[in-house]
Amino acid sequence: MAENVSIVASGHTRFGRLDGQNLEALIVAAATEAIEEAAIDPAEIDAVYLGHFNSGMVPDSFASTLIHQTHPGLRFKPATRCENACASGAAAIYAGINAIRAGAAELVLVVGAEKMTANSTEQVTRALAGASYQNDPVEAGMTFPQLFGIAAQQYTERYRDPLPAMAQIAVKNHANAMFNPLAHMRRETDFAFCNTVSEKNPVIAHPLRLTDCSLISDGAAAVILASPTRARRFQREVTFRAISQVNDFMPLHRRDFLSFEGPTRAIQQAYQRAGVSVEQLDFAEVHDCFTIAELLIYEAMGLAPRGEGYRALKEGTVYREGRLPVNLSGGLKAKGHPVGATGVSMHALAFRQLTARAGEMQKVGAELGLVFNMGGAAVANYASILEARRA
Repeated sequence: MAENVSIVASGHTRFGRLDGQNLEALIVAAATEAIEEAAIDPAEIDAVYLGHFNSGMVPDSFASTLIHQTHPGLRFKPATRCENACASGAAAIYAGINAIRAGAAELVLVVGAEKMTANSTEQVTRALAGASYQNDPVEAGMTFPQLFGIAAQQYTERYRDPLPAMAQIAVKNHANAMFNPLAHMRRETDFAFCNTVSEKNPVIAHPLRLTDCSLISDGAAAVILASPTRARRFQREVTFRAISQVNDFMPLHRRDFLSFEGPTRAIQQAYQRAGVSVEQLDFAEVHDCFTIAELLIYEAMGLAPRGEGYRALKEGTVYREGRLPVNLSGGLKAKGHPVGATGVSMHALAFRQLTARAGEMQKVGAELGLVFNMGGAAVANYASILEARRA
């Protein structure tokens, strides 16, 4: 079971436009911090996993063993790269968990990393579009802003105009990022700006505005996973009380995109396996690649009925001082979204929340958290319930 595996250390670079660091430097920086925090000899690590999307954004097509550049003690350790679009980071963590559960490892280093900003916005958009269905001429020609723009249009047709709620999500996440020194964009914004199309907030793909879209970022994050036997030796421990991975059909014509069935199944399955309800969570870090995605995730989490995700905002539930704050880190919207790093970042910062080391981001008394990382248009879905065991 997943509860037999724990996070015992973390590493995290700043996210942003990091011109002086290539992919290898980012990987090494995050891995080094995690190893130093764990206070272990790197030779004790049994295996390493890398979450990395790439899709032509960097020339490093064989990146898994770049982790070995961190320390000579990692030489000859088995290294595997995991790719599942924007959920590559969570994919790498779950691969590490499975290695421990299978008895093949006791101590695993997981790194997620992406170097994106050396490319133009057009190049990045084209690279990310490779994570959509390529065997349909209509879908293959669409960008991810266009795909999630469809979701926003469908939401209007089926329920109500989501744009005001989406603007509120953008404002919330930018405000949260002000407390995160690692965030890409630490700049507050207001509702009027986010909810109004302007020269500085243009439409990117109808009806999504610039402020509805996550950032193109560089960055890396790392966690060290341990078996129950090894975890007891560490100063801090956060346990995976439950995990769930759900992959849906990729072609949009084979499913109701707006129902977000994959995310809903993953999150609800994680609740069931952990024996908890949404009311018991203290915080959540979720995949707000676009603000409409966060709105739909509120509904998948059970914070509001279908078509009424706005209630989680109206009632104050998901704000910093609310009952269940969502994306205290600033989320992908403001913390940044270096694709392969995102899922590992979510888990690393949740680990810090649950060990009372999140600085100004800290939710006082946090004991139980949800992490939800998503790849593609709700295709690859990973939900983790994390519980503080020892801080």
